[in-house]
Amino acid sequence: MLKIFHVPGTRSVRVIWLCEELQIPYEVQLISFAPEFRLSPEWLKMNPVGKVPAMTDDAGLSMFESGAMVQYLLQTQGAGRLEPSVDSTEYSQYLQWCWFAEATFARPLGEIVNHKRAIPINEQSDTAILEMQTRSRLCWRAVGDAVGPEGFLCEEFTAADIMMGYSMMLCDKLAPTDESANASAYWDRLKQRDGFKIAVEYGAGQPSPL
Repeated sequence: MLKIFHVPGTRSVRVIWLCEELQIPYEVQLISFAPEFRLSPEWLKMNPVGKVPAMTDDAGLSMFESGAMVQYLLQTQGAGRLEPSVDSTEYSQYLQWCWFAEATFARPLGEIVNHKRAIPINEQSDTAILEMQTRSRLCWRAVGDAVGPEGFLCEEFTAADIMMGYSMMLCDKLAPTDESANASAYWDRLKQRDGFKIAVEYGAGQPSPL
């Protein structure tokens, strides 16, 4: 049995969502986002930089990077679902958008969270937040151009959309924009998926870093 250590609004949303889409049995353990917990020796054994998420199983598995968790579950329990085959023409694009979601899109959004949480608001931090919002909105438009008015990042819904969906969620909360009707419609399609609804509802009402 997989155990996913979860704080509402964090990247563990991706892992819960994937488990729902693939119908993988799992257990969610809600944890505190308070620094006292995240920097405790016990939690640092789970995630060495004191962040969320972490994932374990009964066989000794222990992971702390959400994108790696997604790929691990696809390869070990996906049976070819939710990703194009390696020899398909779509596979390179699938990989590109999986990485883009975290390395390019989520990065400025994370900086917005960091500035609001850890840095006193002043003219310099306001300028940094505005710059990060601008970068995030460029990513929003890029996703809209890729999916078109009705599609997903590949021909069908894949784990790339799960990876991207979390970044879209962050952008909608931290740098909302209506600059791309395609991106907004795509975000609406993702929000209608049952797996997404379950993932974002876990721990509703509990403190979130967002």
